[in-house]
Amino acid sequence: MFWGYSLAYSRNANAFIGNLDNFGLKNVMSAPSPGSALLPEVVFCLYQMLFCACTVQLVIGGSFERGRILPSMIFAFCWATIVYCPIACWTWNSNGWLYNLPSLDFAGGGPVHVASGWSALAYAFVLGKRVHKGDKIHGKPHNTTLVFLGTVLIWFGWFGFNGGSALNASIRSMIAAFNTNTAAGCGVLGWVLVDYIRTKGHFSVVGACSGAIVGLVGITPAAGYVSPWIAALIGFFTGIVCSSVKDIEKWLHIDEGMDVFKLHGVGGMTGSFLTGIFAQSWVSALDGASQYSGGLDGVGVQVGRQLAEICAISSYSFVVSCILLYALKYIPFMHLRVSEEAEMIGLDLDQFVDEQIGDWSMMEQHTYEGVKAPGAHSSQNSVEAESEAPVTKAS
Repeated sequence: MFWGYSLAYSRNANAFIGNLDNFGLKNVMSAPSPGSALLPEVVFCLYQMLFCACTVQLVIGGSFERGRILPSMIFAFCWATIVYCPIACWTWNSNGWLYNLPSLDFAGGGPVHVASGWSALAYAFVLGKRVHKGDKIHGKPHNTTLVFLGTVLIWFGWFGFNGGSALNASIRSMIAAFNTNTAAGCGVLGWVLVDYIRTKGHFSVVGACSGAIVGLVGITPAAGYVSPWIAALIGFFTGIVCSSVKDIEKWLHIDEGMDVFKLHGVGGMTGSFLTGIFAQSWVSALDGASQYSGGLDGVGVQVGRQLAEICAISSYSFVVSCILLYALKYIPFMHLRVSEEAEMIGLDLDQFVDEQIGDWSMMEQHTYEGVKAPGAHSSQNSVEAESEAPVTKAS
């Protein structure tokens, strides 16, 4: 509402960042939007604001089980301004350098998924590993039922995320919505197949949900550029790739427990790359205003353009996120990470006054698993907290 929309979509932007012509939603009401003359700009602004909000909440996943709330809120505000807005300008503003390259990104493979994946990885890197990382309990989902219900809601919402990116009610928007559902289903198949082979004949509900998410992520940049059969291939292949890098955090030695990088970063890069290969001109032409082709459609250079987008967004989002986090880390009273005691009892109980569904402290979970842990208490937001564990003195 302040400057984000203007920095990303102002009509007089340069190739890298917008200006403040639309600061405070100035002139953003009933005027035709940059994306479609038939769409009021205030509607377009709301739509893009929700894109930004969804991206930010993915990034915060990098602080999983150890990040303090207040610093994460400040980081989110700064990240949206310094990282998301420039990348959105590059990709979707008609003056942006990636837009004019052109790279193909129908609904946010780069600005949303690649950027959030790498930024979440940066957050996890700066915070360091969790206490008792590697214990059996850390590999278990908090609540499988909520994972399943959340996936259903995300799957449904993605129809608007992808289909709405056409900014009209054309056949192309319907193809994008159809592709969304197709890729999600095939993403489940790809992920579950790898899981089935890895576990020698077992299935996982969480694995199936992860497959649906990566299928949705993979088709996001390609939704309005490919046919449903290609969408099925993209979803299936993205599911296989993301499931195959299940242990990527061990390879990188970074504890990113929410798997934002694996699902959104790797999934987004895979989808963006495959868009450059499989984009079909007849699909994009269905809206009557555009026509883009990929490598198999005779434009091999498009693969290189997609790689340029992936490299630029990945490097920018990771490096700038690290700089922001380190800057916050050394501000007095702006500790990024909770205390060890707070981490052991769980952030829901330490940082909030309301207990969440099915919560029980990490202390209790470790005790249940047979892991010895010291006494713990609320960390008072983790600033100079003292342990309540009894201290015995040597006689």
